[in-house]
Amino acid sequence: MKSKNLLAVWMAILVALVANAQKNTSLNHPYLFFTPNKLAILKQRIQTDTSISNNWASIIKEADGLLIKGDAKAKIDWLSLAYLMTNDKKYADKVKDILIKLCSKPTWSNEEMMNRSPAWNSDLVTASNCWTVAIGYDAIYDYLTKEERKTIVDGVVHNGILPALNDWVLPGTRIHTLNSMGHNWWSSCVDMAGLAAMAVLNDNEAASGWVEAVSKGSEEWMRFTGDELQFKPRTMDRSGGMYESVNYAAFGMSEYLFFKLAYANTFPGKKQSEPPVLKKMADYFLQVSYPRTGQIYSLDFGDHHITTAVERPVKLLQALGYQSNNNLWYLNQVENGQHREGLFTNTPIGIVYMPDMSKAPKVPDMPTSALFADMDWGMMRNSWEKDATMLGVKSGYTWNHSHADANSFILFHKGEDIIKDAGNSSYGTKEYSQYFCQSEAHNVMLFNGKAQPKEQEYNGSPLRGQLTELMDAGDMKYILANGVGPTSAYFSRNFRHFLWLGKVILVIDDVKAHETGKFQWLLHPGGTAKKVGGDISIVKNNAAVLVRPLFPETLVQTGYDHDFPEKMKLEEVIAPKARDEKNLTEIYYSINYPQEVRQTKFITAIILKDSVNDKNLPVIERLHNETMNGVRITQDGKVMELYLNLLADGHIMHLNSINSFNGWETDAYLLGITYPQGMKDAAPADVSDYFMAYGSYIRKDGQTVFNSLSKLYMIARKKGTALDIVLQGQPLINASFYAPQKPASFILNHQPSTFIYQQNMLGIRIDNSARDFAEGQPY
Repeated sequence: MKSKNLLAVWMAILVALVANAQKNTSLNHPYLFFTPNKLAILKQRIQTDTSISNNWASIIKEADGLLIKGDAKAKIDWLSLAYLMTNDKKYADKVKDILIKLCSKPTWSNEEMMNRSPAWNSDLVTASNCWTVAIGYDAIYDYLTKEERKTIVDGVVHNGILPALNDWVLPGTRIHTLNSMGHNWWSSCVDMAGLAAMAVLNDNEAASGWVEAVSKGSEEWMRFTGDELQFKPRTMDRSGGMYESVNYAAFGMSEYLFFKLAYANTFPGKKQSEPPVLKKMADYFLQVSYPRTGQIYSLDFGDHHITTAVERPVKLLQALGYQSNNNLWYLNQVENGQHREGLFTNTPIGIVYMPDMSKAPKVPDMPTSALFADMDWGMMRNSWEKDATMLGVKSGYTWNHSHADANSFILFHKGEDIIKDAGNSSYGTKEYSQYFCQSEAHNVMLFNGKAQPKEQEYNGSPLRGQLTELMDAGDMKYILANGVGPTSAYFSRNFRHFLWLGKVILVIDDVKAHETGKFQWLLHPGGTAKKVGGDISIVKNNAAVLVRPLFPETLVQTGYDHDFPEKMKLEEVIAPKARDEKNLTEIYYSINYPQEVRQTKFITAIILKDSVNDKNLPVIERLHNETMNGVRITQDGKVMELYLNLLADGHIMHLNSINSFNGWETDAYLLGITYPQGMKDAAPADVSDYFMAYGSYIRKDGQTVFNSLSKLYMIARKKGTALDIVLQGQPLINASFYAPQKPASFILNHQPSTFIYQQNMLGIRIDNSARDFAEGQPY
């Protein structure tokens, strides 16, 4: 017994000695980003890589210029890397001068923030200053005297670290919560304070505790799932996105990733929290991008600009081990200096962490469509080649940098934003809140001039919009946008269907209001627009599209609107131009239905032209009867008939919406069939493609083509003896599909699949119940 007690005592002493030894072990600067190993690799690459050598020459030239003039504080990493690479004390002296002056100030707090109640002691300025001190102090630590170190450490702790942690993290003093400020500010203010604390680990005994508090808090921020009472969205979409706009997602994620990278460098081998979403984050940034000849663009929903590059978070993810050749492809698309917050190869951290680009593919190996279902962003493209066509759709939230744009869309075509978002302005302008954040600045439906209440710009939307049912079958794609929630003050139905068929994108709006009034379809052209017959022609450089209203009416073919009072009216609206300092304006269009109604359907065709003078355009015909609106599209030797079932729009409840269109019996909301051009009455055996939205069966001439107990969404395509079906809408599906011959191969939801084939019917079973339950969990 005594021997066991003695052993326990010795073990306790040993643990204490190890802990004390670890506590007294000093870290050798620099260790945050410019580690000795990274610098050695950079020196070698400068000798062997012409591009790296040229970019290094640019960095050292910039550093030399900062010794004389310029904002040296904002570019302290240029001076810091220049010192570490050359050991020339002129750079260290400049860094020291910046740090001493900054850390000798009595406060870094913003006067306006301090006048709030309770006072905000830290903001993005204190965060930026923490970054400055962390980078500079880590670089010239050994060059400083003991007294100089004390001045800098005392200053950053008093002015930067503690104000941030007291406001944002530490119990007893914290005033912020993830529910109120858990957006990009949280990661910047907190993670930059954590970075500064990491830089002074040798000098302040409390610093290690601060670093761990930031690490734990950052994980909680990443995993925050939102709330109901204040309408705060979750921080991260479980597929990797962030709702605040691409710009602020890149900023917020980068601040977090900077902290994680510095932590990994400072404590090599020490385990950090790894939220699963980090594995998917780079894919989000790539999916919102649009490769083109010239600077790469990205979807500019919310407070964003199309040229804002997101290579900073992509490069940081690559450095942290979340590596992919797709990431290398993206880094190859970005131009130096494209965005002020980039880690380009001609920037210090950018060149140090520039990966080997030899495996960068010509195009990424990624799906041509993606849905981020927690934040309700979707994107579809016909190719990952440059200057292809890409459609971006947004519903989701209105909350901090996310505008009142439920069901809006942006179209990139032939290298241009041919149908655009109106953009934004400086936050202090009246136009920002009165126009750019509001529904009018987006490609949405209005009722009596309204969609989302203006108060949502500040208070948020209590009910989110949703995107669902994304289907991609090559040149046939579909997605459903539900904007009822955000617009429910004026709309009781606000559904928008996007069906992409070759050179035609159909936008189908099913709208209903609480009272009778007038509906409007807004269009923000990205180029020169003019009315040409019944179309609106938009041209920008080599890109051109036609926008053609089809239902509830067409535009007047001539200029005599007064002779056709029932036709759609095209109204030019003068509005502020985004980020314009000269108070210039631009024109957008409102396509107005002149009749006062409570409920109607809009069908609008967007025709994608291969060139400005393209004459090989699809032929589009209107189809209509009392219970159906539809179109017939002839292109590339095929005919697609699409029927919108007016019985399936929610106005009847317990009676199924059974209807018949040219002999096709169905209860589907939308039914499309494709058959060879020249055929008058296609039988099921003649149909190559089926499209169905919200339907449980299709029949013709006594033949059941499709059957299921629940209403589903489907694209089915026959190519010779191969059958490719996308089928979704419920977690458990037992369905059957008509195939006159047994398929030689069967692809179900993009995966090769086995099947049961009896009496010309293919049996299909899908059971995603377990997966759907798991996806319902927070993480």
